Amino acid sequence: MGKYDHLFVEHMRECADDLVNEGAAAGGERPANIGDPFGLMRGIDVAASKVHMAYSWINPTAERVHWVNDHEHAYDEVLMWMGSNPEDVHDLGAELYLDIEGERHTVTTTGAVYIPAGTRHCPLGFNHVERPFTFIALSLNPEYASDENVPRHS
Repeated sequence: MGKYDHLFVEHMRECADDLVNEGAAAGGERPANIGDPFGLMRGIDVAASKVHMAYSWINPTAERVHWVNDHEHAYDEVLMWMGSNPEDVHDLGAELYLDIEGERHTVTTTGAVYIPAGTRHCPLGFNHVERPFTFIALSLNPEYASDENVPRHS
């Protein structure tokens, strides 16, 4: 066993129980076009980790999908979305919406947003999705928590 083996996540675990706000808009159920979330890096998997990072595939849909209700965190967060078109890395293949402090933002390109601690954000959802893309949430905290819910892992 190597000296740094304990710092690697080699088999991501499904982490829906961590993400207590996801699916809240759908009555506690994840919308049909949202893939299972997996933990890329979490304090529960790597004790030294100071971040919680999860990702999901967002699949095509012609319907408008409301995914996450508004909330805020006591820590900073970065949300990222990456298209799957290798010919044009900027092409998201979708149109997502995200509110920050009540201001609506519509996004159609690969990108990210930095959300400072205490900033109310969401709803988050999709007006339409033509091609699958990945969505990553990076919480600058070892576990996910918000003012709407308490974490399920302590």
